[in-house]
Amino acid sequence: MFKLFKYFPYIFLKKPIYLTIFLTSKCNSNCIFCFYRRDPNLTLNKEEPDLTVEEIEKISNSIGSLIWISFSGGEVFLREDLVEISKIFYNKNKPFIMLYSTNGLQPNVILNQIEKILSLCKDSIIVVKLSLDGIGLEHDLIRGVKNGFEKVMETYHHLNELAAIFKNLEIGFNTVFCSINQNKITEIINFVNSLKGVRNHSISLIRGEIDKKLKDVDIELYLRCTKLLQKNLKRYSFKGARLKAAQDILRSRLIYKIVKESKTFLPCYAGQLTLTITHTGKVFPCENFSEEFLLGSLREQNYDLKKILNSQRTKQVIARIKNGCYCTHECYLMINILFNPKTYFSLFKEYFKLLLAL
Repeated sequence: MFKLFKYFPYIFLKKPIYLTIFLTSKCNSNCIFCFYRRDPNLTLNKEEPDLTVEEIEKISNSIGSLIWISFSGGEVFLREDLVEISKIFYNKNKPFIMLYSTNGLQPNVILNQIEKILSLCKDSIIVVKLSLDGIGLEHDLIRGVKNGFEKVMETYHHLNELAAIFKNLEIGFNTVFCSINQNKITEIINFVNSLKGVRNHSISLIRGEIDKKLKDVDIELYLRCTKLLQKNLKRYSFKGARLKAAQDILRSRLIYKIVKESKTFLPCYAGQLTLTITHTGKVFPCENFSEEFLLGSLREQNYDLKKILNSQRTKQVIARIKNGCYCTHECYLMINILFNPKTYFSLFKEYFKLLLAL
C-alpha cells in the first residue's frame, strides 16, 4: 500500500519528502492562466539563468530520500538535459513517484526523453501529466498555441505505445478548471475517459496571481465535476493506487469547503513535508512565491538546503503557515491528508468503498 510503512515515521518527523522543482521558466505555450511566468517575484530577475545540472546535483545531495518529485516549469521538456537531471534525483533521492507535467507540444522529444528515463529509473513510477483544457480549438485558444490539441493527442498516442513496454509508466491528464472552460468540463472528462491507457485525470482549480475574471468559477459545478471523476479513479494502477484515489475524493471535498468558507480545515505541512524550488534556486514551502514566504536562495547558501531549512527564517515562515494559512493547491492538500492521522478514518472509509466497487 504505497509503501506506506516505509514513510510512517514522517507523520511525526516532518522532514521534506515531496519536492517540486521548477526546471525552467521557458515555455512554448502562452496559457491565459499561467501564474509562474506572470508572477512578479519570479520575473524580476528573469535574466538569471536556470539551474545547471551541476547545481541541481548539489541540491540533490542535500535533500535525502523522497516519496515524490514533481518536475515543473515552464515546459520541462525544453530542458535538453532532463534525462540527466532525472537520473541524478533517481540515484540520490530514490523517489517512489517522478512526475513530469507537460503541455505535450513536442511529441517526439517527449517520447525520446521519457523512454530514456524509463530505462534508467526502473524502480520509480514515471507519471507524465498532459495538459488538456478543452477539446480541439478550445484547448488551443486557452493554451495560446495553434494545433496544440493535435500535438497533445499525438504525444498521448506515443506514450500509450510506450506504456505497453514499460509497466512503470503512468499516463495522466490535467485540466485547469477556470471560468472559460468550466461549462465544458464534463465533455473533457468524458473524452479523457474514452482514451485507452489513461490512468488518471485530475481537475485543478485555477490559482495564482492572475486575471480575477478567470477565477470567477462556479464552485458547485466544480464539486459535481470532481464527483464525476470519482467513478474513474479505479483506473489508477500503481501500488497503493486505491489509497491515492481515496485521497482524491477527500481532497475535492476539502477544496470545496475551503472555497466556500475561506478558512483552513487541516494543518498545512508546507515547508515541513513539502518544498518548492524555483528555476533560479529560490526555496519556498509551496507555490506561494510572495517574498514573505521565501525561505532562502540555494545559490547564496552554497546549495545547502539543510542550512536553509534549519534557519530562523524558515522557522518563522512555518509558524506563520501553522497559524491559519490556507489554499486550494491539490498537491499540498494531498500531503496534508495522507500525513495527518486525523484524516485516516475518512480516508480508509473511502478506500474500502473503492475496493468494494471493483
